Amino acid sequence: MYECLLRDTLDIARAVPKVARWIAYAPVDAVDYFQNLAPDFELAPQVGANLGERLDNALTHCLRGGLAHAVIMDSDSPTLPADYVARAFVELEQADVVLGPCDDGGYYLIGVNRPQPRLSREVTLSTPNVLRDTLTIAAQEGLRAALLPTWYDVDTRDELERLRAELRLSTNGTASHTREFLKGEL
Repeated sequence: MYECLLRDTLDIARAVPKVARWIAYAPVDAVDYFQNLAPDFELAPQVGANLGERLDNALTHCLRGGLAHAVIMDSDSPTLPADYVARAFVELEQADVVLGPCDDGGYYLIGVNRPQPRLSREVTLSTPNVLRDTLTIAAQEGLRAALLPTWYDVDTRDELERLRAELRLSTNGTASHTREFLKGEL
């Protein structure tokens, strides 16, 4: 199922106009897999001992590579509207950090326009307090923060059931890869 979620995430990114598209991939020896999966994306291996370090390193890599803004989205929100991602780039014209809140207390997206290591390195990720803690650090740093509309990611059985229900009710072709994977269950 992971590959279906990932393919849908790539389709969301492809729907955002005028942005450079990157995959921060792991493990390092999976480069061929990701090159075949998304030949239209740039690739960078994830670097860091934990998720916070990997997020910070990926954002910093893009910014130091000359991009004005860097936005990372999760790979487990296959029905996320592409306009939410596009809006992140617009918000970064005025804000220092943009976050896409998940209703479980985390976020589906983080974007910055200059390196902000504390935002990911000093937050305990994968907890119900991630968004709150990130906003607290942003305030401590004097950063202007913008929030996107709330969405959800698929981490639990209940969230998978929510996704199934959403796909059953939706006829707009959203999450085509995940929809196909779950075809017999919808």
